[in-house]
Amino acid sequence: MPRSTGPTVVLVHGAFADASSFARVIPELTAAGLEVLAPAVPNRGLIDDAAYLASVIRAVEGPVILVGHSYGGAVITLAGAEDNVRALVYLAGYALEEGESLGELQGRFPDSGLADALVQTPFPLPGSAGTGTDVTVDPERFPALFAADVEPALAAVLAVSQRPLAARAFTEAAPVAAWRTKPSWGLVAAADRTINPDVERYGYERAGMTTVEVDSSHLVMLARPDAVAALIQEAVRSITR
Repeated sequence: MPRSTGPTVVLVHGAFADASSFARVIPELTAAGLEVLAPAVPNRGLIDDAAYLASVIRAVEGPVILVGHSYGGAVITLAGAEDNVRALVYLAGYALEEGESLGELQGRFPDSGLADALVQTPFPLPGSAGTGTDVTVDPERFPALFAADVEPALAAVLAVSQRPLAARAFTEAAPVAAWRTKPSWGLVAAADRTINPDVERYGYERAGMTTVEVDSSHLVMLARPDAVAALIQEAVRSITR
């Protein structure tokens, strides 16, 4: 784990993606002299994913800037309560309130178009005869919904290499909202067709975040890495002045 005395930027991917979605942001951050860590999120459920991320954060020596994309925003809302987290950055993400689930937050606004493109697949639960449900996006619809302004060849690869999200993640309520005690920044992807941009705006405004809007698809880290890196560096500067 990073041992720098400066802050470490921990990048948290969302559903239907993995840590490689930060491939264009990481070089910009490391070129600026920042320590970066981009762990793989299990995507098995909000509570379990947050517990796993919290264990990663505790292993980092020094302060952490926690960055979450999409569903990763919900995960950092919980894991961001760790003592060494100094700031939160949401990228086209869910900023949940205490006691609120993803489904409840989304349900306040019209669907984005994602809902009827979701595919549900059963998977075996370890140590049980029961099954869980994995959720992915129809690969044929993935590029237009998720990555409309990403190169078509890359979007096609992403469409068939999705990291599923367990369906229970949509219904688990957040027991804590770290943005209540940590300074937070939010990026709205104004052309988002995966999450209604108003869901992002509402969560950020409710949390009193410093907010920017970028004309981008949901995968803003690949479409507009410059804007993402700039917002993260603004958060870094806020805790190192």
